[in-house]
Amino acid sequence: MQFWNGREEVPQGLGPTAVTIGNFDGVHLGHQEVLSQLVAAAHSEEHTQAVAITFDPHPLQVHRPDDCPVMLTGTAEKVQRLSESGIDALLVLHYNLDLAGLTAEEFVKTYFVDLLNVSVVVIGHDVRFGRGNSGNFETMVELGERYGFSVLGVDDFALSGHTVAETSRRCSSTWVREALDAGDVAAAAEVLGRPHAVLGEVVHGAARGRDLGFPTANLASASEGMIPADGVYAGWLEDAAGARWPAAISVGSNPTFHGLERVVESHVIDRPTEAVEDFDLYGQHVRVEFVQRLRGMVAYEGAAKLVEQMHQDVAQTRQVLAGLPID
Repeated sequence: MQFWNGREEVPQGLGPTAVTIGNFDGVHLGHQEVLSQLVAAAHSEEHTQAVAITFDPHPLQVHRPDDCPVMLTGTAEKVQRLSESGIDALLVLHYNLDLAGLTAEEFVKTYFVDLLNVSVVVIGHDVRFGRGNSGNFETMVELGERYGFSVLGVDDFALSGHTVAETSRRCSSTWVREALDAGDVAAAAEVLGRPHAVLGEVVHGAARGRDLGFPTANLASASEGMIPADGVYAGWLEDAAGARWPAAISVGSNPTFHGLERVVESHVIDRPTEAVEDFDLYGQHVRVEFVQRLRGMVAYEGAAKLVEQMHQDVAQTRQVLAGLPID
């Protein structure tokens, strides 16, 4: 996939292209359906490239930062997921007030027509674009007639085996956020089409886990990706080399020890080649995937009770990751 960070990096004389546009936060199943149809539309026309346009930062971070939701994924994760969709190129536009000030027609003519030589636009029926979100699907169809490109509308996408009418809900970033806020990472994974993940650098913590016999890889506070509700989860840790390790993951402020800072700690289990306590991830950028919530965060009366519970958490993590029901 070609990656263009701003219009200046788009090669001259490009085209023709099939184009879609969106924030693509999470790159969930609904997004994936749009991208799939974009690629199919491009392949149906000779020498046509599939191009997705997205924004950085999210428009709400510019217009109403206090109302902007936590992003499900950071930019790097979003780019990676978009690259896996089969598109030929991704154009990231730096979102600012100048870009926001373009009318719907100015935006489409500048970026779709003049820059990308668009032949077909693939979008959802709820699309909004241009100054004050004044442009919609019907606007795009009118502009297509004016500038000579066709428009393909993609219907709302529901979970596999269901229709939107049956579930009363389409796949959306909002749905994923609500699931993560409730700690229901399994439901979030259904909408995303994969486990939700947080990415960050492993930093030194208070070393309480090591002292208790359960050393953890602690993510820096500047990690990317929405952190689910406090609790203990079964999941995976992927290290910088791409190796994946089963992990019992704690999210919270360590109430047993009266902690104040909310942290993500992963205890890697069952390493066959070396002792877990010798597993050094400090300074590495890792990926932590959440598969299933095991329990909420509880303050225990003393370390002994906590250690007993941690043994149970590890045992349940093994069961979940083996595809077995929890006892």
